Amino acid sequence: MSFLEIVWTDEVTRKRGYLVLDRLVRGAASGGLRMREGCTLDEVRDLARGMTLKEAVVYSAGDTYVPFGGGKGGIDCSPYDPEARGVMRRYLAAMKPLLETYWSTGEDFGVRQDVLDEVAAEVGLRSTIEAALRLLPDPEAALALVKAGFAVEVDGVGLADQVGGYGVAEAALAAAERLGLLGAGARAMVQGFGSMGGATARYLARAGVPVVGVCDAQGVVHNPDGLDVERLLLSRDAYGCVDRAALRPTDVRLPREEWLTVEAEILVPAAMSYVITESNVVGVRARLVVEAANVPTTPAAEAALAARGVTVVPDFVANVATNAWWWWTLFGDIEPTAQASFAKISTVLRGLVAEMLDRAGSAGVTPRTAALAMSAERAEAVAARFR
Repeated sequence: MSFLEIVWTDEVTRKRGYLVLDRLVRGAASGGLRMREGCTLDEVRDLARGMTLKEAVVYSAGDTYVPFGGGKGGIDCSPYDPEARGVMRRYLAAMKPLLETYWSTGEDFGVRQDVLDEVAAEVGLRSTIEAALRLLPDPEAALALVKAGFAVEVDGVGLADQVGGYGVAEAALAAAERLGLLGAGARAMVQGFGSMGGATARYLARAGVPVVGVCDAQGVVHNPDGLDVERLLLSRDAYGCVDRAALRPTDVRLPREEWLTVEAEILVPAAMSYVITESNVVGVRARLVVEAANVPTTPAAEAALAARGVTVVPDFVANVATNAWWWWTLFGDIEPTAQASFAKISTVLRGLVAEMLDRAGSAGVTPRTAALAMSAERAEAVAARFR
């Protein structure tokens, strides 16, 4: 049972929006706002629950940052809709009392942080993380740290757009090494090429794992010898679509629905939820699935993968870095620099994956079951700290 669920109807377009606060910890919940046509309350509820798990699993008694509860917002509207910005503005205005007190939010699927910040300012919000700022002794100094982090660029892409995917890549590399895939010439297929998928592809390629396919809203781009990820990154639009004029003559275009047919040992779903299902899981050819998106694999599909010996690194472990980076920076656990950010992310993600796989192997359970136990234990440690 969630702490709070809201269904909102836009008075202008009649489009629906949702907010679910799964849990409050220290009186606050954290989780992004997504915008996509077809978004539902059930989806947002699943995502909010995932945020509760994600917050708890990174808890370390040595950090100043102590995890919040999980929350999530969703708007049933395409980000390409001409009315999208107005719908978002009216949604934020309606949720403003909760944004000022309980819910800290940021970008998610279909929503960019720079646009979200602009719209938040239009409705009178200093920041989309007011609920977290009120817990700090010097909110303005803390907010300045986050803004400094957002101002950093690494090779032409903002640091904030890279931390999540860097974490996914580190999780993938740690798991692939354990499975013996790296020495065997592992290749990767990344579904989704926005901030999360794009950065994942970048850092896998830089680690020597050829990215042989990426999928965006227009379809699949494939090259069995490896794509020029840097070239594709710099050709993306604001929603992660690659400019096909940037493709090389040896790059092949495939229909979007063929993303599972690309031969690769590592599969990274990094876009929408519920994309690997019972009906298409038979097409998964990878030995390792690393969930960069939130809830990309249905329970039935994950069970089928486990039965085939496919390892799945669950979303609330694999993609935790974006959320955690905000709070590590805000609470002063890391400096707002690329070096400090990447070092912390690598240490935490590799440690989480190692612990998860060790537990899974020892207990004879799936990685998700092991990670759920880790999250529950850390949540109890947080609760005990504040009793």
